[in-house]
Amino acid sequence: MDSMEVYLAAVHASGSNTSILSLILDADIIVQLTLFTLIFMSLSCWAIIIQKFFRLTTATRQSARFLKVFWESKRLDTVYEQSGMFKASPVAQVFKAGYQELAKVTSAGGKQADAQDNLTRTLRRATAVEQTNLERYITWLATTGATAPFIGLFGTVWGILRAFQKLGAAQQASIQVVGPDIAHALVATAVGLIAAIPAVMAFNFFSARLRVLSTEMDNFSADFLNMVKRHV
Repeated sequence: MDSMEVYLAAVHASGSNTSILSLILDADIIVQLTLFTLIFMSLSCWAIIIQKFFRLTTATRQSARFLKVFWESKRLDTVYEQSGMFKASPVAQVFKAGYQELAKVTSAGGKQADAQDNLTRTLRRATAVEQTNLERYITWLATTGATAPFIGLFGTVWGILRAFQKLGAAQQASIQVVGPDIAHALVATAVGLIAAIPAVMAFNFFSARLRVLSTEMDNFSADFLNMVKRHV
């Protein structure tokens, strides 16, 4: 008898109501806690996935538009005035921080080397801040992808242990005795995989998008510094 036949027989043995919800409600308290933990992890991951998808898509689109404005403009003050239109662009925010620092060091009239060092630190700090904002909650996807299968496995092992306990106490072995607990164990495994697989796929996808945006910020910072060294 394969796992599907065991599951169907276990569901039939657990009563007339064959829904997944009824299996969860009829499960042991440990299995229920495991399942509710996995469901919470899955729902939170999907909330992060939806939010990050739109956030990174908007950031990528606005960064491309800002870079076009930056390279087509001949005056930095004009670019700074238009940078407010690209609030979701991390590249635009790096430029705003750099331009504000450039205005300070220019008006202060300090040494050129000190001014360049201050501008370099400002651009690095702004880049780090934007990277942190973009990466927020991404680690939860990795955590879910790494731990959800093992949490589901814990529920599976617990359900099988319960089944063996009932089997040992029963005078006659039958699927009606161990069926419900085996069904609960299989559900825990399935829910663990359902939580983990989308989380891992989304983490890899977002990590690639974040690397692209990080590279764009680093390249822009280098180009901005070279422009300042040549013209200011």
